[in-house]
Amino acid sequence: MLACVIPAQHALAQENLPLPRYASFKSSEVNLRAGPGENYPKQWVYQRAGMPVEIFEEWDTWRRIRDYQGVVGWVSVNLLTSKRMAVVIETRRTLHDSPSATAPAVAELDPGVIGRIEECSGDWCRLEVKGYEGWLKRAEIWGVNPTENFKE
Repeated sequence: MLACVIPAQHALAQENLPLPRYASFKSSEVNLRAGPGENYPKQWVYQRAGMPVEIFEEWDTWRRIRDYQGVVGWVSVNLLTSKRMAVVIETRRTLHDSPSATAPAVAELDPGVIGRIEECSGDWCRLEVKGYEGWLKRAEIWGVNPTENFKE
């Protein structure tokens, strides 16, 4: 009986978080559904753990999400984590060793590369990408609001 109570309380606690907010896929296989439930058809199957998504609607243990390409659908809350991730958008980007366009390069990142956001302040965000740490302009990634500042 206790095992049934804990997940329900956890799901209710999720309802108090602000919308919209960002999360990421916990699993390497996530079904995007047409509605909030297993009985709704699958629209897509994502195969990228860590991919950032924007949660903009909640229903019970389901979250309506949008990915960086604008695809919208429903996923189970069990397949999401609050770990902040970002995806490089549009073109190859330079990861810098400090928050300056003239700072030395740490790595070159292709569009679609995913990294963990460590902090965002002003126009810059510090990311960890496959063992490399550095800074990208906020406008070069998707997974953080334009004015959101934070440090993990």
